[in-house]
Amino acid sequence: MKLITVILQDKDSDTVTEALVQAGFSITRMASTGGFLRKGNVTLMIGLEPEQINPVVALLKQHCKPSEGNQYAATVFVMNMPEYLKV
Repeated sequence: MKLITVILQDKDSDTVTEALVQAGFSITRMASTGGFLRKGNVTLMIGLEPEQINPVVALLKQHCKPSEGNQYAATVFVMNMPEYLKV
C-alpha cells in the first residue's frame, strides 16, 4: 500500500476532490495554510495500491493549475504504508 499526500491550492480543491471521488478513490481532506505565501491550501490523503499512483497524478495534472508562473499547482508526497485500515 501507498499513501499519497497532496497539497494543492484551495481554488482547485473542489474539482480535484470531485474527480478523485468519481474515479473511485477514498480521500481525506484537510484545510491547511502554506508556510511561505501563507495562502489557503487543502491537503488530501489518499491510501491506494502502487498501480493507482499514475492515475491519481494524471487527475491532479488535469485539474490543478498554477496561479502564478513560479508556483507549483500541487505538491505530491508518495510514501510506503505498511498497514491501511478502515474502522
